[in-house]
Amino acid sequence: MRAILQLLKEQYTYRHLIFRLAVFEQRSKFQMHYLGGLWQFFNPVMQASVFFIIFGLGIRGGQPIDGTPYFIWFLCGFIPWFFLRPTILQGANSIHRKIWMVSKMKFPVSVLPSIVIVGNSLSFVVMLAILAIFLGIYSIFSGWYLLQLPYYLLCLYAFLYVFSLLSATLSTVVRDYYQLLEAGMRMLFFLTPIIWVPTTMAEKAEWLLPFLHLNPFFYLLEGFRDTFIGRAWFFSDLSYMAFFWTGILVLAFIGTHVHLKFKNSFVDYL
Repeated sequence: MRAILQLLKEQYTYRHLIFRLAVFEQRSKFQMHYLGGLWQFFNPVMQASVFFIIFGLGIRGGQPIDGTPYFIWFLCGFIPWFFLRPTILQGANSIHRKIWMVSKMKFPVSVLPSIVIVGNSLSFVVMLAILAIFLGIYSIFSGWYLLQLPYYLLCLYAFLYVFSLLSATLSTVVRDYYQLLEAGMRMLFFLTPIIWVPTTMAEKAEWLLPFLHLNPFFYLLEGFRDTFIGRAWFFSDLSYMAFFWTGILVLAFIGTHVHLKFKNSFVDYL
């Protein structure tokens, strides 16, 4: 527990540096592009359009899900995923890619995943704003359920940091881990209810659904749908809630101890 508190203290102490470097990273990423930072939004819009045409209109025929238009149901899951996937992969490579910066500037290595998370949050906020516009167009308002949005954002960022910290450490020490992570994220896209409906899965293969619930992305994406569509409160399934946060604590415990063990020898693995 002391190791976890130490890393949390480092994030708070260097919070201003994290935000400054995150802004600098986002500005420099598209500096030589004519459209600049707009590519952060064109890319997810184009991918969402392709998936919607193929799976929403092509396979499902545009049929609504429990009274909710498929397009809205799809966006509520796709937007968090489009933030999670690149942030996890970039965060997992953050120490290996930026270790030279730490050797020249005196700040803890543990803030490198945080810089990635904060930097990618800008496009996530804009995508949520676009989602809000479409919710208004379709006259969908979840009412009081929007109050649980901060809870699911806390879940999202807590998972992102502890998993990115562990992944960044492992991928620096063992580079094969990063390749496995990339392959795993491609598989998780189809194992997470982004384009398929959990209720339909329960009807066709009920035995498989409990195993799919072990996926933390399942909890997060369904939570955002519960929030924006207004289906259920976060405390309606306390056992699943406890399972998710137990996983977060386990990841935090393992991640912090592994990170502190190798943080002074990262340069030796480059």
